Amino acid sequence: MLGVEEKVVVITGGSRGIGRAAALLFSCHEAKVVINFNAHPQAAQQVLDEIVATGGSGMTYCCDISDRQAVEQMMRTVFETYGSIDVLVNNAGVWLHAPIEKLPYDVYKRTLAINVDGVMHCTEAVVPYMIRQGGGRIINIASTAGQRGEPQYSPYAASKGAVISLTKSHAVELAPHNILVNCVAPGWVHTEMSAEALLAEQETIMRTIPLKRAGQPEEIAWPILFLASAGATYMTGEIMNVNGGSVLCG
Repeated sequence: MLGVEEKVVVITGGSRGIGRAAALLFSCHEAKVVINFNAHPQAAQQVLDEIVATGGSGMTYCCDISDRQAVEQMMRTVFETYGSIDVLVNNAGVWLHAPIEKLPYDVYKRTLAINVDGVMHCTEAVVPYMIRQGGGRIINIASTAGQRGEPQYSPYAASKGAVISLTKSHAVELAPHNILVNCVAPGWVHTEMSAEALLAEQETIMRTIPLKRAGQPEEIAWPILFLASAGATYMTGEIMNVNGGSVLCG
């Protein structure tokens, strides 16, 4: 038993990719899963249908996490429905091409609105409930790009660097309330978001990964589950690198 049974887990961007894999894995371990989505309602419903079909429980919730008031309403609804919010997985994010010599300002703003503001909004909204119930877990999803930068995607890299800093700051601030804040930093992973780049630049990308392959969403979901489990009660402010060794190259 991992200690997540009957826990209420909110996963932003839970309809696809890493979020989907995490939702299904938490449900397999008897957690109640809230699948946040914004643009893919059918995909979110498919995840919930799969959860229910295997005996799990949960709900979907449509919310743009860049909208602070909408996030507050989402957390309020979840708490009123279940009576607790035990785990928040700040997973939703965008990865948009943004060469600096012709950087579209709307791309820059949208990237930070989702990847940074969204994390802040969700964390700010969930903390009062976690304090009230005596603790909780917040797990942020960053990226290797936030650790070493990423050419042509500097807003994304900046946003994920910010997520890493937020993790460390909030870990110290929230420790007195028994709220543990940690981060998973994936490298290349087979998701809808990265599929085109992995296909077009496969040889170049593989040269940067000692294991010579991109990860699967499930390989990121397991570390997320661990950080929410009874095995991680003395961890806070940590950045778990799950990248096939890619930060060791170049």
